Amino acid sequence: MSDLLLNLPEADQQQIWRQTQPFVIPHDRWNAYLNQLSVNALLPWLRQESPQTKIWTNAAALSSIWSLVNGTAFTLNGLRLVVIPTEAIDHDELRIPQEWVDLPSWAADYYLAVQVEPDEGWVKVWGYTTHHTLKTRGHFDADDRTYSLSEDDLISDLNILWLSRELELSEPTRAEVAPLPALSLEQANNLLDRLANPAIVPRLAVPFQLWGALLEHGGWRQQLSQRRQGFPAQTSVLQWLRTGVSALAQQIGWEQIELQPALAGARGSETSTPTPALSRRLAIAGQIYELRVIPHPENIWRFELGNTAPGGLVPGGFKLRLLTEDLQPFEGNEAIAQTAVEVIAIEVALEAGEGLVWETEPIAEGFDQEILRF
Repeated sequence: MSDLLLNLPEADQQQIWRQTQPFVIPHDRWNAYLNQLSVNALLPWLRQESPQTKIWTNAAALSSIWSLVNGTAFTLNGLRLVVIPTEAIDHDELRIPQEWVDLPSWAADYYLAVQVEPDEGWVKVWGYTTHHTLKTRGHFDADDRTYSLSEDDLISDLNILWLSRELELSEPTRAEVAPLPALSLEQANNLLDRLANPAIVPRLAVPFQLWGALLEHGGWRQQLSQRRQGFPAQTSVLQWLRTGVSALAQQIGWEQIELQPALAGARGSETSTPTPALSRRLAIAGQIYELRVIPHPENIWRFELGNTAPGGLVPGGFKLRLLTEDLQPFEGNEAIAQTAVEVIAIEVALEAGEGLVWETEPIAEGFDQEILRF
């Protein structure tokens, strides 16, 4: 099979270049540009083969990834496929950053070899491999922390990829990946301070285990990306309620709403005035839910998850969970729907400046950990 060539319309290139304006570091901006070009070209093609194909995570998370590591992941039929775009003309090898191979939550089943040529207006897919092949036959370069595989070891016929999935062939796609140690909050803050310097290459500046643990935490990764770009520190949820939701939080999906007293929870029933709150819509298991963060007196905050459909319920078995900033559980941090209910909720007392991470089970579509600061 010859290489797959996908066109890049000039209008799309210009629009994508404008969208990369927030990246103030030139290298990061160019990396984001190449990755978005490859996404725009590959996603329609992938959906022809697998209509349910999606980008692995949300737009805000993509921006933080592209400012730190090259590559984009797609999900299709329960599998993950990673694309590492390059402008290299010679196709003698495929090089994959270590993060996409050795981070447990980032490792993929398949890796596409992709060349992007913006001036000529095309993206070329010239082969693929599996995680198992990279780990067992690839060469690891400790200097730039990449795995490489020669062209001879790549599969050039992309039809084999689709056929192997269709026939459910039993060859393993993934090799075992060692877990990473958990970072303490103090370790994370020290790393954020050190790696925020835009003059250094953060992915090579500290041992991989520390770097990988920081990168896997969506909230810390987002903080590092923002600090390296010179953006102001994250404002608190309380500040969002007073002066408006920040631009980054809006990009993620947060908005300010007003709840009538009957909807503000038991503690809010004492007042007759509307209660300002935060809301974010989540796609979970094919339906749309709303996550609400509602303030109450004495530094009490109420987290609610409800179905947005009229008369809709939260199914039995669904969970809403809160964790500390360094992902530790605490007493009363989880709400479980024992049967189908209107909402599940958690109330928690928080100190000024404290951070929390929320998550749901099943996992929300495009989920990436975020830190809500109070």
